Amino acid sequence: MQYQDVLNLWRARAVEDPDLTAELEAVAGDEAAVTDRFYRDLAFGTGGLRGVLGAGTNRMNLYTIRRATQGLADYLNASGLPRKVALAHDSRHKGELFCREAARVLAANGITAYLYPRLEPTPALSWAVRYLGCGAGICVTASHNPARYNGYKVYGADGCQITLDAAARVLAAMEQHDYFDSPRLMDYDSAVAQGRIVAIDDRCLSDFVDAVLALRPGNDVSHLKLVYTPLNGTGLEPVRMLLDRMGVTHVTVVPEQEAPDGDFPTCPYPNPEIREAMETGLKLCDTVHPDLMIGTDPDCDRMGAAVPDGRGGYRLLSGNEMGVLLLDYICRTRQANGTMPENPVAVTTIVSTDMATPIAAHYGVELRRTLTGFKFIGEQIGLLEAEGHAERYLFGFEESYGYLSGGHVRDKDGVNAVMLACEAAAWYAARGMSLLDAVNALYAEYGWYRNALHSFTFEGESGMHTMQAIMAGLRDSAPRQIAGYAVTGVTDYRADGTGLPRADVLEYRLENGAKLMVRPSGTEPKIKVYLSAVADSAEAADAINEKLAGAAAGWMRR
Repeated sequence: MQYQDVLNLWRARAVEDPDLTAELEAVAGDEAAVTDRFYRDLAFGTGGLRGVLGAGTNRMNLYTIRRATQGLADYLNASGLPRKVALAHDSRHKGELFCREAARVLAANGITAYLYPRLEPTPALSWAVRYLGCGAGICVTASHNPARYNGYKVYGADGCQITLDAAARVLAAMEQHDYFDSPRLMDYDSAVAQGRIVAIDDRCLSDFVDAVLALRPGNDVSHLKLVYTPLNGTGLEPVRMLLDRMGVTHVTVVPEQEAPDGDFPTCPYPNPEIREAMETGLKLCDTVHPDLMIGTDPDCDRMGAAVPDGRGGYRLLSGNEMGVLLLDYICRTRQANGTMPENPVAVTTIVSTDMATPIAAHYGVELRRTLTGFKFIGEQIGLLEAEGHAERYLFGFEESYGYLSGGHVRDKDGVNAVMLACEAAAWYAARGMSLLDAVNALYAEYGWYRNALHSFTFEGESGMHTMQAIMAGLRDSAPRQIAGYAVTGVTDYRADGTGLPRADVLEYRLENGAKLMVRPSGTEPKIKVYLSAVADSAEAADAINEKLAGAAAGWMRR
């Protein structure tokens, strides 16, 4: 067996977690299973680590966590940044264990670890990094991935996920260490007694919620009727705190999804982008009849919403629809009340809807586009702040249900998004409109921009090679037409000249104003294809996207 030696090493040394011991024994005679666990080290990048829980170098476990944290500690101790790190975890399995193990490594390296005393959202971790004056942050989460995943996000001193350069430096430090002997460890209780591991005070979370409240337009939300689901994650505490302070009193929490549960029993894929995750809440809407249903993902950095459809049911808004709705709402209301700054800036990503462009232009807002990933939106906030014009930032969003209207954190913020959705719903209700009415009014004014996302999964080592071959094939033989539409422009974001960091993304502009983008996911074994079309009706635009989807599916079968 190719990986017999490393398997034997792990069977001998990985004995502190009985789940790992049992797994290693169970797969010992299965060459394919062993190969998948050991053929590579779990990839570390600007998103940190993310992978399936289990035994091996290609899995999330306490040994991969310790090795990554030792690399981060080496980087931090050499950087001149404050030797303090904030840590948080969501409701996923092993989250508390991974936080404790990371804290032990930090403490052994002379770095003070500040831990939230219970599970808290990713945006609360971004907040804590700057609130506590830390040099870095760690959030143990796999966001909206299925239950068998966990992850390890690393944040810089600015509260943003670490930069490409910082990630490369942490990775270089990690590669100097093995999994068992190199990482330094300090006894947890001794570290607490010596003040090297410190519990974050509840005031930190309370002040985070107050920072979100400070961004309120201040509409009367007392009549708003809301159904909310935290999808068995971290959102319940901060969202309830927020709604109480806003004065939203008619709140029904989806009971099956209220308590933290890393199994996510009602939705195997706890992602508010997917109808299945919201289905339990939608059924409750048929009984409660709210003005708005909101769901946040397990680490509460994404928000999905459903609104009355006017026919007795509820319609989910897409991430792009909510993004342009909130962009227009913020611009419209700030112009009306005289708080629009000079030279305002909004930020979105290259894969988000083109509809943001005419809306921003209508209000005289500069629209900046970044690579996929909210860390790049956070970097733009930091650049404006460094220029002395933090006030210019209005709003940022990405199509994958991430939103942020302030600089209090540097990552997408589901708590902030809940506030904005409630405020917008109340504002439109006072004018006799629902949020769906507002979205349809934008379509009528700017055109029916319709977007679709198709994901193609490629598991294991062979899947990784397949994805690489597909992307290489598209570069070697660029299509001249897609689904019968002539290609009028191609952008390869891996090449120079885009004004953005290099990325494995291909963009095709078509003769009818449609767009198709292809990129491998940075967190899952998938190739994602983003489709965009504009027409004079939803049906016409959707028909174009269906043709493009068929062409893209053909590429994946090559």
